[in-house]
Amino acid sequence: MPRVKRGFKARQGRNKVLKAAKGFRGGHSKIYKTAFITLGKARQYAYRDRRVKKRDFRRLWIVRINAAAREQGLSYSQFMAGINKAGIGLDRKVLAEMAVHDRAAFSKVANMAR
Repeated sequence: MPRVKRGFKARQGRNKVLKAAKGFRGGHSKIYKTAFITLGKARQYAYRDRRVKKRDFRRLWIVRINAAAREQGLSYSQFMAGINKAGIGLDRKVLAEMAVHDRAAFSKVANMAR
């Protein structure tokens, strides 16, 4: 079997890793070995946090709705139960947006939830 030196392909693979690691601090963007390890961790965090982001936003929306509902004299659970009974088809994202930017509309929804 003849020997294969892989010069071009090996360099191409390393350059791909270093390009992806641009913006990392210090040797993590300059040295192949540390860049490769850091990039692997970065991709793990990105994969995990795409799922965590959904949980975090839902928690934020609930906090905002709860605060606005308490100003209307309702707890979060009473407010959501009232909305479901009234058949109002607004999700938490929209309700949280209303709670922050359109208090008048939110108070109307709260009255319907009562």
